[in-house]
Amino acid sequence: MSLLFKNLGRGVVVAAVLLLSACTVFLKTSPQLGGTATAAQRRAYQLTGHVQDGRFVNAQPTQLHTDGSTWAMLWRMLTEQTPNRNPAAPLPTHPLDSLSITRTPAEQVRVTWFGHSASLVEIGGRKVLLDPMLSVKMGPLAWVTPKRYNQQLAIRAEQLPALDAVLISHDHYDHLDYQTIRRLRHKVKYFCVPLGVGAHLRRWGVEEDRIRELNWGDSVRLPGLTISSTPTRHFSGRGLTNQNSTFWSSWVLSTGRQRIFYSGDGGYGPHFQAIGRQYGPFDLALMECGQYDRQWAQIHMLPEQSVQAALDVRARVMLPVHWGAFSEANHAWNEPVERAMAEAARQHLPLTTPELGQPVVLGQPLPQQPWWRAPSLSAPLP
Repeated sequence: MSLLFKNLGRGVVVAAVLLLSACTVFLKTSPQLGGTATAAQRRAYQLTGHVQDGRFVNAQPTQLHTDGSTWAMLWRMLTEQTPNRNPAAPLPTHPLDSLSITRTPAEQVRVTWFGHSASLVEIGGRKVLLDPMLSVKMGPLAWVTPKRYNQQLAIRAEQLPALDAVLISHDHYDHLDYQTIRRLRHKVKYFCVPLGVGAHLRRWGVEEDRIRELNWGDSVRLPGLTISSTPTRHFSGRGLTNQNSTFWSSWVLSTGRQRIFYSGDGGYGPHFQAIGRQYGPFDLALMECGQYDRQWAQIHMLPEQSVQAALDVRARVMLPVHWGAFSEANHAWNEPVERAMAEAARQHLPLTTPELGQPVVLGQPLPQQPWWRAPSLSAPLP
């Protein structure tokens, strides 16, 4: 019997070593994990004032979660039963193609939301794509990441027209998607990204002269359009050992007469009022609104905070994003927009709630139908 247990113990050790070796090889070889900044680049990041002990930090003290350990938080997410956590049917979608997009008049501002945070902003005659997660599966291990509600998107990366810029708010898998970047990299003039994120793009085949790494306050000027990096309160990382090795950003797009704000991900803070004073008012603000929890409210706003942040930046209209594609927190899939709508009504802030792929055209009636309340979407899953 003792020999049996000894052999069993050796087998467990061997299996553990093999698993660890396989994980190590995977982490070193999978292109999904992205690249690493050079030593010279890391030294330059140290001079920005946003790096401590080799890691990027927020402008104000920030905790990833405020109650219990990380493992306790993950266990709660895995074991808690949340009613209506996923819709019972695919979400209504307006299919698009490159021809319908290329017909946009230069003086018109049009924003098209594709689900989660991926959105196309057409402004000043330019086409700018935000956080393009246009894949059905997320990350290198799709079997452990949330499933997308819709198996068909409003548009595929291959169908997009030529793009003047792609903006990345941070390097998490639900905002920076390897497959999407690979499919559209040849049709993008510039990739505007936070500090350090350029290393991922370079590993994925994007040429150096098309990458613009921006610190907060930096801008890229295109004919008729200025793109500015502005603060947010979040974190980064695509692997087990590279947390906060890259920076995070919100974004301002301005033609001088028209202005759009995109919050990226992040907790509420005084930076929104500062952005409003320096860059506002905004004709439209795309605000993170979803995948929240009181335990991590310092890195993901609650819906009521998203509305307040839109008011802080002096937005005339708010478009809630970061919902409508994946369930990454223990709340009902449509709770974010319900809470945001109630708070926006209380604060007298116009809210637009388009279906996936339905354009929002400034100066025209805003899509405001509560389509997420359809009985077919709220029915219990079998």
